[in-house]
Amino acid sequence: MTDPFVPGRRTSTCADSPTFGRFSTMYDYPMKGITQDIEYPKEACDPWLHYNMRLGNLQIDATLTAGGTATFGGVVTAPTFRGTFIGRATGNKSFDIPHVTEPGKRIRHVCAEGPEPGIYIRGKLKNSNKITLPEYWNGLIDPETITVTLTQIGYSQDLIVDSIEWGKVVKIRSGSGANINCYYEIWAARWVNPDNHDEKLHVVYDGETPADYPGNNDNFIVGGFQ
Repeated sequence: MTDPFVPGRRTSTCADSPTFGRFSTMYDYPMKGITQDIEYPKEACDPWLHYNMRLGNLQIDATLTAGGTATFGGVVTAPTFRGTFIGRATGNKSFDIPHVTEPGKRIRHVCAEGPEPGIYIRGKLKNSNKITLPEYWNGLIDPETITVTLTQIGYSQDLIVDSIEWGKVVKIRSGSGANINCYYEIWAARWVNPDNHDEKLHVVYDGETPADYPGNNDNFIVGGFQ
């Protein structure tokens, strides 16, 4: 006859201790061991809660919300990415999408880079001398950084940026008095922090990791660094 099974007993220490065991390859939901504090023995040690966690692989079925800075040391893959990405995954910030009109083909582009959070609009201006900037630019961009590029269509027009009024309207004039017919492209730099216009982007800084950034890291998702 075999000896009866005897459950293990709790030790008398309440110190936090590391876990042990084998790696499991299954994706399982975590278990809540204690849900009612009123049923927890008063003489027992207070339970430990997972605050810092290390995992080999993590699968999320729905939404991942990061309340602070998310730092990734490897490859970040997502069908849709929303936010600000600063890092060096392969040297470039690229995206890959299905071809719109040809099934079985894909399109891969590399994002433009620059020492500012640039934003732009472009279009065509004809028989008018005013370009109205988007309403949502108000408070979003630094109006002192607005630049305008004009390309005349069909004939020489001697195009001139006459003025930029209140960061909302760009006025164009023709030095030769010709009717205006042109393409335009207008760029501006967004505020790094719309609530603090004194906060600047540090393009090059001393450090070994993004944690050494001399400014506020809360506005950036940093990943793919070495």
